[in-house]
Amino acid sequence: MDANDSAGEGQSVREWLRSLEVFAGPLADFDPADALAEPVELFLGWLREAVAAGVPDAHAMTLSTVGEDGDPDARVLILKNVDGDGWQFAVHAGSPKGRQLAERPRAALTFYWPLQGRQVRVRGTVEPTSPEQSAADLLARAPSARAEVLLGRQSNHLESSEERDQAFREALARIESDPALVSPEWTLCTLVPAEIEFWQADKGRLHNRLRYERPDRHSPWERHVIHCDLG
Repeated sequence: MDANDSAGEGQSVREWLRSLEVFAGPLADFDPADALAEPVELFLGWLREAVAAGVPDAHAMTLSTVGEDGDPDARVLILKNVDGDGWQFAVHAGSPKGRQLAERPRAALTFYWPLQGRQVRVRGTVEPTSPEQSAADLLARAPSARAEVLLGRQSNHLESSEERDQAFREALARIESDPALVSPEWTLCTLVPAEIEFWQADKGRLHNRLRYERPDRHSPWERHVIHCDLG
């Protein structure tokens, strides 16, 4: 049966998707006119509210990059830190995202907090931090996570689960014998924002969008209220 013939309950996929509730609420309030001058403080305020409301993995974000073939690529990562310099996340230099950022050091981040009907989009350049900072980030992870990094096989084809398990055990043994061991390919990155957009859903679909823009990292932020599509 074609997937469009039925999604269960006698509905087509299109009808089923249109029937799903969005912005169930209660939604958060947001008046762009009252927004803070500094977008980092506004972001942290929204993040704290999402965590307090019980949004699962509120610090998870979609990292979007440009692939080596020129096509877009995306995956979900965990936010490591955010401050006046930018948004931080970590990559393995040999992974697809690590290679993509080395070739084209620009990216976008997307956060979505459905309980509040909020999303934040961040775009800018990506810079690696110092080797010392990257090492400190890796050492803060659990031994099993560090062992996985030592394998350096992210996104490679897997020949067999037995081979993977054996390699993992060997990597974990190396860490247990040398607790300070780190992979030099582990890279803590900072996305230096040029544009940050805050989006607040409205049940009537008159969503609010506020965009912060600056031509370079040393310029003050400019704020613009943006017309919103009805998506």
